[in-house]
Amino acid sequence: MAQDIFERIKKDRGPIGIHAKESHGYFTFPKLEGDIGPHMIFRGKKRLNWSLNNYLGLANHPEVRKADTDGAAQFGLAAPMGARMMSGNSNYHEQLENELSSFVGKEDTILCNFGYQAMVSAIDCLVDRRDVIVYDAESHACILDGVRLHMGKRYVFKHNDVEDCEKQLQRATKLVEETGGGILVITEGVFGMRGDQGKLKEIVDLKKKFNFRLFVDDAHGIGTLGATGAGTGEEQGCQDGVDVYFGTFAKSFALVGGFISSEEQVVEYLRYNMRSQIFAKALPLPLVYGALKRLELMRTQPQFKEKLWTITNALQSGLKEAGFEIGPTDSCVTPVYMNGSIPESTNLIFDLRENYNIFCSMVVYPVVPKGMIILRLIPTAVHTMEDVQYTIESFSKIVGKLKAGEYMSDKIASV
Repeated sequence: MAQDIFERIKKDRGPIGIHAKESHGYFTFPKLEGDIGPHMIFRGKKRLNWSLNNYLGLANHPEVRKADTDGAAQFGLAAPMGARMMSGNSNYHEQLENELSSFVGKEDTILCNFGYQAMVSAIDCLVDRRDVIVYDAESHACILDGVRLHMGKRYVFKHNDVEDCEKQLQRATKLVEETGGGILVITEGVFGMRGDQGKLKEIVDLKKKFNFRLFVDDAHGIGTLGATGAGTGEEQGCQDGVDVYFGTFAKSFALVGGFISSEEQVVEYLRYNMRSQIFAKALPLPLVYGALKRLELMRTQPQFKEKLWTITNALQSGLKEAGFEIGPTDSCVTPVYMNGSIPESTNLIFDLRENYNIFCSMVVYPVVPKGMIILRLIPTAVHTMEDVQYTIESFSKIVGKLKAGEYMSDKIASV
């Protein structure tokens, strides 16, 4: 007898979905209101917010807001109508692609409607069934979904373990000698959960031994790392060895969309074969117009990145001095590791938000192992040193309560 799909879904809501009734609107799908920044309104009260990837503080910069307003007034949200290939191209799209290419040091660039969608589609486009993908075990979900589409072999290497990456490259090389395919290595510039940079330089060095191409997702690196903000490859001095560079507008740009940069012929191939762009409406002109202004500020106003790192360094060094474990992060992403159950984590977050007025993201199982809690802080250029000091003091108080068992419960906090 055939199974009813809906009945199966109702019985198995997933590891996070089983808590939907208790958590929706507070722990999951919360509503932050007011101007985007370090202080926003949550459930009617102002909270110190460490939960937005507005790294450079551009979301509410006056010039950015003006560009967004002017773009919407000049073009409307409908323009251009259609996919780029058919009727949705514009001079502004091409200008942004050219300026991004120059910024990240690549020959050409293709704009993408959404970062997640672009990564999935690009992986699918770049490889065929004869090729082998070698990828980091802790790659972002968009990479994992792209890898799942691959109809050929894929080998995963332990997170940031270059020795294991080499071992998987040996396996991949042996296989492609039989299939006649190629090898695509995929990793991240900055891993968004731990905050550690990918071992890009060491992986690039493996090209001396193996024949492969390197695809890097630098969502958290673009704008935050490197002398000019061009990302993790620039930071590690190996940008030339990154064959396909992916950046998103959802983080430092404080926008929507993304881009892929590479050799001119590779980008041309993507432009004419990448299904998510061929068969989808072009990035709306107001977003392109706004991205141009953001990129201009990123290039010409280095003080944004400098202020970001002043806040980041103060936050991370202060947390470590206060005895907190923040792991191997060498980026702005600041995870704070604690031990506790899911109910304890919800009680802790409830206390943090309601009694200390601090809003930050909570990460628990199944994203991390059972018994682990991560409070993930994202510093920005518009936070202040007072924000940093207050947060460290507040965290010291809540971790004392956690260790004393004050958050213990059999069920998640009721809100």
